[in-house]
Amino acid sequence: MMDGVEVSVVCPAYNEEETIEDTVKAVLETLSNFLPARAFEVVIAEDGCDDRTPEIATRLSEQNGRVRHIHSDQRLGRGRALSYAFERAHGDILVYLDADMATDLGNLEKLVEVVRSEDFDIATGSRWLPESQVNRPAKREIPSLGYNVLVRTVLRSDFQDHQCGFKAFDRTVLDALLPAIQDEHWFWDTEVLVKAQRRGYRVKEFPVDWTPKRDSKVDLIRDAFGMGSQILRTWWDLSVSPRVTRRVSIRDGTSIVVISLLLVTYSSH
Repeated sequence: MMDGVEVSVVCPAYNEEETIEDTVKAVLETLSNFLPARAFEVVIAEDGCDDRTPEIATRLSEQNGRVRHIHSDQRLGRGRALSYAFERAHGDILVYLDADMATDLGNLEKLVEVVRSEDFDIATGSRWLPESQVNRPAKREIPSLGYNVLVRTVLRSDFQDHQCGFKAFDRTVLDALLPAIQDEHWFWDTEVLVKAQRRGYRVKEFPVDWTPKRDSKVDLIRDAFGMGSQILRTWWDLSVSPRVTRRVSIRDGTSIVVISLLLVTYSSH
């Protein structure tokens, strides 16, 4: 570990040439408001980009010793890029936030302090708690609501929002979880939370202010179907026992896929 680094904030970046510099500068400024200068780093997890993101990330790391650029020659996928960066980060508290800063950085100190001072293993922002302030169009809100209901029902999760790109982890806990995380893309967040809950880790979900700054990079058809299959895979891994018959498994699995397709169909209109 780099001496003195307590908090590592990872920004996953795939073709973020228009946003990454402003994001890194804003995160550095926010962290400096509540942490000593040598107590944090910002890690750009650059995921096989084909725009100017690598060039910008390299320049930022050369200009500021608190910034690190972790490059991948090929596209890893969002989840795998996060895992790759976390394994190479220096902090004892590992944080990530999406590069578009949809979640207000005014929530960042709370995110860090939940793990740093409140003795939780994981902190996660939520757009679906009553106190959350969210400005989201219906075409994104309905699929998100349906997805979270599906995860809570099928995977017996206690969380309201599984996909908010705003999370913090105790390093020891995340190191223990990562070998069990199979997804390499968008389902990574959900799988981490569900498996943390099943293992009895202390997870705090708290409300955030959230405003989308651009269209989502999620492909409504391909990624929604893929995440439906990942729900099925995770359910199978965690819940199937000798008492569950093959017929019941096929029936429930088919239901999950059908519900996912219906959500995609609705959101595409």
